[in-house]
Amino acid sequence: MLKSLFHWKVLLNILLAAAVFTGLVWLTFRWLELHTNHGKEIPVPNVMNKSVHDAIRILDDSGLDYEVDSFKFDPKFRPFQVLQIYPAPGSRVKDGRTIILKVNPRTWAQVSVPDILDRYKGLAFRQLEQVGLKVGDTIYEPSIQRDAILRMTYNGTALKPGTLLPRFSTIGVVIGAGPKRNITVPNLVGLTVQEAKAVIAQNLFEVGLVESEDGKQDESDIVYYQDPAAFDVRDQGMQIDIWSSKKTPAEMGAKISQLNSIYRIRLEEVPPMPNYDDGPVYTEPAPRAEPRQEAPKTETPRTEAPKTETPKPATKTDASKPAASKTTADPKPKTQTTTTPAKTEEKPKARKVVVE
Repeated sequence: MLKSLFHWKVLLNILLAAAVFTGLVWLTFRWLELHTNHGKEIPVPNVMNKSVHDAIRILDDSGLDYEVDSFKFDPKFRPFQVLQIYPAPGSRVKDGRTIILKVNPRTWAQVSVPDILDRYKGLAFRQLEQVGLKVGDTIYEPSIQRDAILRMTYNGTALKPGTLLPRFSTIGVVIGAGPKRNITVPNLVGLTVQEAKAVIAQNLFEVGLVESEDGKQDESDIVYYQDPAAFDVRDQGMQIDIWSSKKTPAEMGAKISQLNSIYRIRLEEVPPMPNYDDGPVYTEPAPRAEPRQEAPKTETPRTEAPKTETPKPATKTDASKPAASKTTADPKPKTQTTTTPAKTEEKPKARKVVVE
């Protein structure tokens, strides 16, 4: 077995196979060197901070291909200025290698305006900031949609969602300020349905029921009745119902009377609604009248006027006694005695009273 392995013919075949394999490997690498221009490398020129047109011209002269890619806009650099290059400047590359240039664009990249209509202003502002748009003029106008975005404007023109604008552009928004109060209802009787709808919209109301007499809903029909009535006061956004016909309002008197009985209810005919929400009413009791404490009366002793005795006449002693007793016994004398003028004369005189 071993003798046959070391036979000269076997060894010769092994040597021939090795020589053939070595030749094939050498030829393969040689072909690769020729095909890839091995050893023929070109240094990447430094085109940093040059304009894109100058950079392309230099790469073409060097025999290198190029690919231009827009970079994030930076206002510190000039438009179309080369900010980055790959491979880096000074690297050795083969002939025909593609060089990637990062160029500063002319302005900010365009972004799509998000749909923020009829949305709350706080959420809408955050969406605009996320895409890189700024909010400029903010105008409030009466609307039943309080704090909602009604319209968008850009440079004075209406702006629709999805429009492409440069990033960091400033847009204006119109926001609802809430419904307007106490608006006078316009008079629509005698107008056509088309004219009535326009007047309703101009006065910040909404079109409600539109009932036609023949049911054809013709815009040229004449309005003969409306609810609420003309010149009533309502809030913005309230609906106004209208009834129309081919006839004039004067010819629809019976129908108007019928509608008045339904929609024009007199206030005195409406019974007052009981208020069940009110609880028992607490009445505060009236304050008691406290008895007044009377001050003790100080009794002043009555002073009796001294009796004036008339001197008795010496001649008629017996006759004076019955006369004196008669005057003292009768409290109401018929004739005024001499003591009465004495009392009247003594009244204005002040007398000292001693109270013990």
